[in-house]
Amino acid sequence: MPTPLTYKSLSNTFPSFLSSVLNSYTQIFFSNSRVFSLILIVVSFFDFWAGVSGVIAVMVTNILAFLIGFNRINIKKGYYGFNSLLVGLGLGVYFQPGTEFFIVLGFASLLTLFLTLMLEGVVGKYGLPFLSLSFLLGTWLVSLATRQFTALHVSERGIYMTNEMFQLGGQRMVTSYNWLTNLGIPEPVRLYFTSLGAIFFQYHLFAGILIAVGLIFYSRIAFILSLVGFFSAYAYYNFIGADIHELSYSFIGFNFILTSIAVGGFFIIPSRWSFLWVILLTPLISIFLTSTQAIFTIFQLSVYSLPFNLVVLIFLYALKFRERFFDKPELVAYQQFSPEKNLYAHVNYKARFGKSLYFPFILPFWGEWKITQSHNGKFTHKGDWRHAWDFEVMDDDGLTYSGDGSSRDDYYAYSKPVIAPADGYVEEVVDEVEENDIGNVDLEHNWGNTIILRHADQLYTKLSHLKKGSFKVAAGDTVKKGQVIALCGNSGRSPVPHIHFQIQGTPYIGSRTLDYPISHYIRHKSGVFELKSYDIPENNVVVSNIGKNASLEKAFHFIPGQEFQFIVTPDNGQEYQVDWEVFVDAINLTYLYCEKTKSKAWFRNDGDIHYFTHFEGDRSSLLFKFFLGAYKVMMGYYRNLLVKDQYPVNTFNNRLVEVMQDFVAPFVIFTRTEYNLRYLGMDDALMQTSIRLRSEVSAKIGKQEIKKMECELYVGVHGLERFIIREYEKVTHVKLVSGR
Repeated sequence: MPTPLTYKSLSNTFPSFLSSVLNSYTQIFFSNSRVFSLILIVVSFFDFWAGVSGVIAVMVTNILAFLIGFNRINIKKGYYGFNSLLVGLGLGVYFQPGTEFFIVLGFASLLTLFLTLMLEGVVGKYGLPFLSLSFLLGTWLVSLATRQFTALHVSERGIYMTNEMFQLGGQRMVTSYNWLTNLGIPEPVRLYFTSLGAIFFQYHLFAGILIAVGLIFYSRIAFILSLVGFFSAYAYYNFIGADIHELSYSFIGFNFILTSIAVGGFFIIPSRWSFLWVILLTPLISIFLTSTQAIFTIFQLSVYSLPFNLVVLIFLYALKFRERFFDKPELVAYQQFSPEKNLYAHVNYKARFGKSLYFPFILPFWGEWKITQSHNGKFTHKGDWRHAWDFEVMDDDGLTYSGDGSSRDDYYAYSKPVIAPADGYVEEVVDEVEENDIGNVDLEHNWGNTIILRHADQLYTKLSHLKKGSFKVAAGDTVKKGQVIALCGNSGRSPVPHIHFQIQGTPYIGSRTLDYPISHYIRHKSGVFELKSYDIPENNVVVSNIGKNASLEKAFHFIPGQEFQFIVTPDNGQEYQVDWEVFVDAINLTYLYCEKTKSKAWFRNDGDIHYFTHFEGDRSSLLFKFFLGAYKVMMGYYRNLLVKDQYPVNTFNNRLVEVMQDFVAPFVIFTRTEYNLRYLGMDDALMQTSIRLRSEVSAKIGKQEIKKMECELYVGVHGLERFIIREYEKVTHVKLVSGR
């Protein structure tokens, strides 16, 4: 039986309810910034009764949505409230306040909520946003209906602006208003600010200037887009000789501003392509604006934001039919409610994980092997078969054999295990070709003894020149990554024992090869180790799979439900305790959570490498420092190996530099934030414990370092033991006292 709703249970949701009210204001600008929401609330109260009506509409809508049982996350994010807010502001400006009006406003809010839910289902099934369509329908319906409501009276506010300024802020406000009015601001700039204010039904400079300030605080890119959208329209109207006063009529020029922000940086990754489309869509907005206004004037209705809604929906829908050029422009995959965050996260994800969309393959052997022929080989690996590798084993002197090398058994590679490069299904086996004597080749059976494995649709691997009679699997068997499937031999067109390995799109011997990377491997050169990820191994280099270290695996194998307790000791401060827990969200993404700071650090672990992917919360918290310091850790130990990576540029940067970067980010990114992790030492090589790692985090402009942090991590037999954070002169020691 459901638990009855009580005052206590409702009050427990109040923090989320407060967020839903604030977010309802900023959702109009596709934002969730608290500061911006407060600015917008202030702006809405420039007309006091409009502001009151807006707040009432939002509260009624969100309370009803909660009581009826609609999605709490959508309520909290303001998805259901912002259309009702616009309805409330519009009606509050148009009608005189009174009991009858507020009753109508309550039912108008309920109607808008139902319209929002209907449109969420109808428009949402096409993967499109419902934008402010329910505001339009709700406002038009209520406006038409209230013409018959004789108890409602049309407001006369807005006629005597000086009187209203005096009521709002006294003589000082009147003086400021007159000063701005007589300042000689160019007409296009005045029109821009007034159009911004008109989004909240406030038709004067004060409102627009304040919104512009809030817009700059929320997003520099959004502010630039608002300028590009509006002034592109202004230039277009002048160019074609259209009536420029159309932009000032009800100040519906805000359609260009909202379309620009939506297309240029919210639904689409900000770039030169998104800015180009903002300009190209300007004439379409103008066509919709002029034509719909001609129709709606017949019914004495305003088009409000109809052109913005139509153009954005049509454009986003059209992009779904593309067959190529998916990055010109590129749709936002994971919405972060900020053009900057959308851009920086996208650029960072492509740099870090862009190639990880490939199916992951490891090298088909254990230990260290040398590539004696890579892609576009000197002897074979040409034409349709150019994307392949030949692997042999060499000693420290560069020889592939012992003794005089006249026998197959003299070769280090001969009879070595060949392993499955990934999970799969044995498609075909050839195991009847005789082994060659050294120096001889079998041109009749070019590939020799071979296994073809199927890993996914149109994705196969082929391993050739295998030893006759050494096969551990048969056609139809399933195999696991790393499972021994045969031994290295010398069959087919093979003068000396080696493994031929290729990736192909069809299941046949002789299929053309694919240019496809190895997911992770270690490159060995003169005692120096280098981690390579989703890379094509080169000719004449020694390579190996990552050799796992049990202590490192344990240290970074975070399991949902696992809890950690740390004692933190700053050099110049009091010792305190920090607790973390591992959680998994609704879409199976895992994260570390700090209850004290409400911070989250998302991570993934593919078995070879631990990655942190993104962070939300308090950037002064210990969890954020750990996120930075353990951003990418390989699960194998190789002394002095250097692991490199990069963060989104807004993760760890000088604030002033970050703001400057935001203004030009769609066109050029001039700053970067780097991560370097060095494997320093291991005290007990036999037990693979007492491992020390040191990471450096640095923000740079060119070669100039502008911010830095260091982190030393100590790993023992039970996993992570402690770590040290160094930020210039500040040193913090952190000890793990419990991890279960």
